[in-house]
Amino acid sequence: MESTTVGDALDLQILHALELDARAPFSRIATVLGVSDQTVARRFRRLRSEAGLRVVGVRCAAAEDSLDHWLLRVRCAPEGATAIAEALAKRPDTAWIGLTSGGTEVTCTANVRSRDDADDLLLGKLPRTPHIVDIRAHQLLHRFYGGPSGWLHKSGALSPEQAAALATAPLPEHPGPAVITTEDEPLVAALEADGRATYPELQKATGRSESAVKRRMDRLVASGALYVDVEFDSGHFGFRHPTMLCITAAPRALHTVGEALATHPEVAYAAATTGPSNLVAVVITRDTGHLYRYLSERLGALEGVEHVESMPFLRRVKQLTYRPFRG
Repeated sequence: MESTTVGDALDLQILHALELDARAPFSRIATVLGVSDQTVARRFRRLRSEAGLRVVGVRCAAAEDSLDHWLLRVRCAPEGATAIAEALAKRPDTAWIGLTSGGTEVTCTANVRSRDDADDLLLGKLPRTPHIVDIRAHQLLHRFYGGPSGWLHKSGALSPEQAAALATAPLPEHPGPAVITTEDEPLVAALEADGRATYPELQKATGRSESAVKRRMDRLVASGALYVDVEFDSGHFGFRHPTMLCITAAPRALHTVGEALATHPEVAYAAATTGPSNLVAVVITRDTGHLYRYLSERLGALEGVEHVESMPFLRRVKQLTYRPFRG
């Protein structure tokens, strides 16, 4: 990732710290960064108001066998694209919704808990929606990058020593599948609303003791069923050109290319998919020149890449949460 201005360096460090431990106390972040608690708190508030920063709990479809993760590409008549995107954004099972292809296509990811839910969305609700011309649904098979691993992990905003000091200590592994139970729903809902909610606030939301809440949250995180993530507007730091790539790699090179994508600084998300192309990636670049260099030099140099379809996001409608978002 290219360097940013000195004025933004501390903001990037705070965001990187939150990607490493989204619930870290401001005092701990301040100590590692060598600034005051008040400075971190003030910057956090400013990032919320100016850069769309939100800290939210996320159900991890890649870890929970009962969830299927889909990429939807919905081609629309131009007059209906925005309304369709906003309708999808209001659903709790969708994320990463944007307008691409000059505003005529809505792309999003969706987590569905059962085949009936998938059929209802893909064969029931969407096909009956006015202004939809075509729907392409690709099941996500394997995540190479994204989820708990944030884009700023590769930024160099923090030194290795700072990152090590802020990384969360590994929790004891828990046997059995990663499952969010009905009893967990109030806890998960509270974290989805505010990933930094205090234990007293979580106790009030769930009716369980603070110690029970902490134990259960630790178990859900350790099992991989839940993680706490940050969303923010990368355009605030000069990276104003997010693009989705649908990549076709030779089958023998699929895993190798996916692993290589995961190391690229521009890549915020990469996964193997079903469909005509077998990889999807989201890259974040400063401008079209940066995107061209990435496509021609870094991606183009990977052995086994046969075809690339690039779709710049005209507008991002939803990241992890649904609210007006610049970008």
